[in-house]
Amino acid sequence: MLAELIQLETGINIKSSKQTMLEGRLRRRARVLDVSSISDYCDQVLSGQFGADELEHLINAVTTNKTDFFREPGHFDYLTGTVLPLYAEESCRQIRCWSAACSTGAEPYTLAMLLDDFASRSRGMDYRVLATDIDTDVLSTAVKGIYPREQVDPVPAHLRRRYVMESKDPRRQEIRIAPELRRRVAFGRLNLIDESYPIDDAFHLIFCRNVLIYFDKKTQEEVVLRLCEKLLPGGYLFLGHSESITGFRHDLTQVAGTVFRRS
Repeated sequence: MLAELIQLETGINIKSSKQTMLEGRLRRRARVLDVSSISDYCDQVLSGQFGADELEHLINAVTTNKTDFFREPGHFDYLTGTVLPLYAEESCRQIRCWSAACSTGAEPYTLAMLLDDFASRSRGMDYRVLATDIDTDVLSTAVKGIYPREQVDPVPAHLRRRYVMESKDPRRQEIRIAPELRRRVAFGRLNLIDESYPIDDAFHLIFCRNVLIYFDKKTQEEVVLRLCEKLLPGGYLFLGHSESITGFRHDLTQVAGTVFRRS
């Protein structure tokens, strides 16, 4: 029953192979609420005894939040080597970008670094980044923009110097994304399996990577169709390297490895 609730609310298909992982996460949540067992916790969630707010905590507990700066770097090479120069040639004044499953913020801040760097060398170009996730805990981390120092190791040195602040206290092994870059990224909660997305803008770039793998095929196709509705004609959709949309209804053409352009 709990797996059904999770799939209904998030689209995440909890496979039997993930049962141990799920139990570990729910056990931590049960301890916070001083509930004696996972079974009792599940019963009380399903009965509504904890109230509607506990559903948000449950969703936060079961979501996977693997992320890194410059993860799957081939996508960012294609972005800076092909996509952004093309938009510059077309005299695009403002690039609108959406990181649709932003986790703790590494992806949208990576995008903001590259867009800001490119815009600084392209007269008249500006950009905006929207970053959303279903998990409110990771969104809180993303807004702060504070990370372990080693997490920004993949960031090229010239970008680190410009966009990453080091702590003056050497004992604090942390960095923070520079405030001028943090101001360029707007964060908000959004559930990709909702029937519609409360976003007015259409985007030149949508990154939705390593999320579809957690959905069944029907949900994957529905999410892709909704993403396409938010993609400008000629805009680009970036999926994770292990994800496929073969056989889905869409108006996308593959232009690079798991990079698609809307007709």
